[in-house]
Amino acid sequence: MTDRIETLASTSEDVMRWLELGAAYFLVVLFAIGVFDLGLSLVDLFTSGNFTDPDAVIDLIDTVLVLLIIVEVYQTVIAFSRDEPVIRIVITAALIAIARKVISFRPDEFASTQEALLAAITFSILLAVLIAGFFIVRQVDLRGPFVADEDRSAESRRRSSGPPEEA
Repeated sequence: MTDRIETLASTSEDVMRWLELGAAYFLVVLFAIGVFDLGLSLVDLFTSGNFTDPDAVIDLIDTVLVLLIIVEVYQTVIAFSRDEPVIRIVITAALIAIARKVISFRPDEFASTQEALLAAITFSILLAVLIAGFFIVRQVDLRGPFVADEDRSAESRRRSSGPPEEA
């Protein structure tokens, strides 16, 4: 019975890894579509003569930042699939997302000045916390205190070799 459970568990882990890789390929396709769309937007911007319009430039920067977020999410999926630490990648993606919001922040889109101020304060707090988190994660070696290298390599060998054989 234990062998059967181990076989089923191993099979489910394999299926999960394939699904993770499927999500990664989906992100690659999404990124390629985004780059193509960015190219079309650039051509449209230059042919229309709006390349000096600040709103149009901010929209382009917004698109580039969305593409960078897709790259970070892709890296997160790949790192997670490889059992690598993902905290730094997640914080980087969040930093890019907040930077995107700050860059495209338009106070006139809010119903009142108080709402705009509240949003600006919220973005500032989020940005400060994420920068502090990024700095802390950068200073700490995540592999050392949490998972020993021997444990990580043993886990990788176990996953790649399938269920253990009985003696």
